Amino acid sequence: MNLPNKLTIFRIFMVPVFLVFLCTPLPIGDTALRIITAVIFVLTSLTDMIDGKIARKYNLITDFGKLMDPLADKFLVIAAMLGILIRFDYLRAVFVWAAAIVIFRELAVTSIRLVVAQKSGLAVAASWLGKVKTTTQMICIVMVLLEPVILPIAPFNTWYPLSYITTAVMTVMTLWSGIDYLKTYWKFLDPEK
Repeated sequence: MNLPNKLTIFRIFMVPVFLVFLCTPLPIGDTALRIITAVIFVLTSLTDMIDGKIARKYNLITDFGKLMDPLADKFLVIAAMLGILIRFDYLRAVFVWAAAIVIFRELAVTSIRLVVAQKSGLAVAASWLGKVKTTTQMICIVMVLLEPVILPIAPFNTWYPLSYITTAVMTVMTLWSGIDYLKTYWKFLDPEK
């Protein structure tokens, strides 16, 4: 169990901790709760970047890491999407569609990776679009958590424009990235075979 794999396991264990702070009405005040939740999310997300750099730099790439690292990312993002839907009803009518697209894309791309690995032995690396998609997801989640702290009085009651804008950008990048993966690896998914 090398350091990158330990960081991946840490990220998986942090998902329920993140959800507790996101979804449980703790008696510390909404502002403190949002800040703590955002810090947990950002620190947990950063372990993904750190474990990948360490694994590549010190040649610590393992089959466990190849499988679990992307799954840990999916667990965190899907948990955040569902937690936001549960906790922030003012955003729910729009965010439910974004969350559905994100969750569907994450499950579809994970399935594509498994099929490609099985059929060709290739490990599907993250494309630049996939990296941009991940960045927009992280920014969106942090914005949803922190915009009410940054703008304690929303300009239009409970309409937080940056949350809606980052949700739209995240949704577009998620769709674009998913379509790109599908086009790139369609030859491995041919339903005729």
